[in-house]
Amino acid sequence: MNKQARFTAHGFKLALMATAIAATGNTMAANNATATANSTVVAPIAVSKAVDLSFGAIAGGASAGTVTLTPGGTRTVGGGTVAAGGTPAAAQFDVTGAGNLTYAIDMTGTASTLISGSDSMAFAPISDTSASAKTSGTVTTGTLSNGAQSIYVGGILSVGANQNAGTYSGNIVVAVNYN
Repeated sequence: MNKQARFTAHGFKLALMATAIAATGNTMAANNATATANSTVVAPIAVSKAVDLSFGAIAGGASAGTVTLTPGGTRTVGGGTVAAGGTPAAAQFDVTGAGNLTYAIDMTGTASTLISGSDSMAFAPISDTSASAKTSGTVTTGTLSNGAQSIYVGGILSVGANQNAGTYSGNIVVAVNYN
């Protein structure tokens, strides 16, 4: 019996020591840190048409020609095409949203021809974020300084030899998205 009492006392000391170590380990495992999650919601980006594009009045000649309208609204004619009055104007699209953010400009939905009945003329847009004298290319990005910017769209119109008279039209589609 004496042997059994010594084993139980020894087992009791080991159990107490194991409990003390486990309690210390639990205290150490309780150490933690916390992070805060947040997000800022900005004003949605929007685009609206302010001015329609107009090449003004032109007359086709015996040979093909072109009409070029800069984003600044300056018209030049070449080849057999003649300016015949009217008031040329570049299209203007106003973009609004959160200040100083950049955005992408997509014009892939823009018509590649202007149509009058069964007649057509090829159209290639020229765009810029200023009313510039640029004569080719399209702008693909912009920056909303103070939450606003305008996109100006001119273009190159290919006028055929003896182009039929009519009012030719097509859509200019400008889509914008935050970068």
